[in-house]
Amino acid sequence: MRVVVTRPEISAARTAERLKRMGHAPVLLPLSNAVHHRKVAADALASPHSALIVTSAETLRALAEIGSDAGIDDRTTLFAVGEKTAAAARSAGFRNIHIGSGDGAGLANLIASKFDQPDLPLLYLAGKPRAGSLELRLEELGLPVRVAEIYEMIPVDYRPEEIDERLRAHLPHAVLLYSRENTLRFFEIAEQHAVSLPETAFLCISTRTADAVPAAFRPHIRIAESPDENALFALL
Repeated sequence: MRVVVTRPEISAARTAERLKRMGHAPVLLPLSNAVHHRKVAADALASPHSALIVTSAETLRALAEIGSDAGIDDRTTLFAVGEKTAAAARSAGFRNIHIGSGDGAGLANLIASKFDQPDLPLLYLAGKPRAGSLELRLEELGLPVRVAEIYEMIPVDYRPEEIDERLRAHLPHAVLLYSRENTLRFFEIAEQHAVSLPETAFLCISTRTADAVPAAFRPHIRIAESPDENALFALL
């Protein structure tokens, strides 16, 4: 099965290897690349905070560029949105990790169960763009949070011949879609290059992701049972 992988290049390479082991043919089409803001991250970490919040492994890659200035030690409390992000945090040296169920609202509820009213604000090391559901839920729960956008996802542009090679010469059987922004970008490119995918399945990591699929393609949507790549792969 030809499967289009729309993740950023570093993550896409790992996903591609996993697809190959399953007997599929991955087609790499990264839709964005990360730009890290090291000074923003260093300044944010230098200010007082009660705990860190992380919702993407990209955050940990951005922190790795700061090195010893990140101030990571065994006492630092970190809340990770899901197991994959938690694994990246462990690799970065964090040990006091609390793991959410995979979405922003669920993570906010977990944080509320661990903190009554912290003396210092929580520090959310975030990316741009993002859904915003996490900080909204924390505000509803009355928990102080400070957001530092330490990386930004920049759209990748493709030449017509590159789209021909990836999407038109051999039509894909499935496209993996990982976020609302990721989905909007994919269909923007498809429309721009007049790509027709009448029989392609669109495998979405969440309902929010699926909601960004244009109406004409919705009969071919499949939604993962949980917001993680294992559940997404189960749809193949």
